[in-house]
Order: sequence, then C-alpha cells, then structure tokens
Amino acid sequence: MSDEQEQKIVLLAHGFNRGFIGMTQEWNGRVRSVYDYDRCVRVLMRRDKMTEEEAIEYMDFNVVGSYVGDATPLFVKRMKVTEL
Repeated sequence: MSDEQEQKIVLLAHGFNRGFIGMTQEWNGRVRSVYDYDRCVRVLMRRDKMTEEEAIEYMDFNVVGSYVGDATPLFVKRMKVTEL
C-alpha cells in the first residue's frame, strides 16, 4: 500500500455513531474521524448501563487511550471560550 493510499484510510470508533461529529484533515492530507467525547460517554451510559464514572474511566483507558496508528480517531471535549 502506498503512502498516499494509506493516508486515505479513515478509522471509525465502533459503536459510537451517535458521538461522531465529523472529519479533520491534517497538513499532510491525512484524514481522521472526530468524535464528541461527552456524547461517547453518554453512549456507554445508555448502551452498557455504566455509571458516568465508569463510562469516563472506560473512555479514557479503552477508547481514547487506544492508539491504532496514524488514523486513530480523535475525541474532542467541547468547551466555551469562557471556560479557558
């Protein structure tokens, strides 16, 4: 597989469709999927009947903490400018 073909591969986070918010494109043309972190936490709470604490721990360790190559999905925590 060429570098150009490899950069076109987009990985999705299985089971988190409700958390999907879009795509990003890096300076080198690499495309990555983007998810709303809090929506993904809510998916775990509803789907898997986890408490919020359990869902956050699971997200941080098993989802956000999983590196699966250069196309690893991104998880965004939305903030207001006033929260910075």
